[in-house]
Amino acid sequence: MTLTSGTGRLQLIGAAFLAVAMAAVVGTALGFEHIGGFIPCKLCLEQRIPYYAGVPVALVALAGAALGWRPVIVRGLLLIVGLLMTYGLYLGIYHSGVEWHWWAGPADCSTSATSGILTDAGGLLGALDTMKPPSCDEAAGRFLRLSFAGWNVLASLGLAAIAYRAAFGPSKR
Repeated sequence: MTLTSGTGRLQLIGAAFLAVAMAAVVGTALGFEHIGGFIPCKLCLEQRIPYYAGVPVALVALAGAALGWRPVIVRGLLLIVGLLMTYGLYLGIYHSGVEWHWWAGPADCSTSATSGILTDAGGLLGALDTMKPPSCDEAAGRFLRLSFAGWNVLASLGLAAIAYRAAFGPSKR
């Protein structure tokens, strides 16, 4: 790996950490959905968007830092990651507030996700009677008093801080 004098280790390590950490966060959410059976609501799905957009941007920043691109480009990409995680922070705070009933959530809170594929009409009709669609104002579960949205607030806050530090931090080796 070659680092130019303008793009330093902080940008390289920051971009690598952000790509891995953001992929791990959204991968964990997908694991809870597909392995754990937690059906996400509309707000849960929206909170994933900054991660889906941010991981590729962080990977491009990593490649740019490793290949010696102009520092302004690498720093700009890291700034974009920081802004995406700030948006994720906003979404997490909004969803947490809806869950705690501090403010109203969207009127159309639902999802198209299902907990399994049904192949017969009888099973479908039975599932309609027993399945409750997810609601944005009810946390699917809590760990240490925080819901998934609450944990996303902490993850987004930390990742945004790291992205901003990498974008605006020193660039010396």
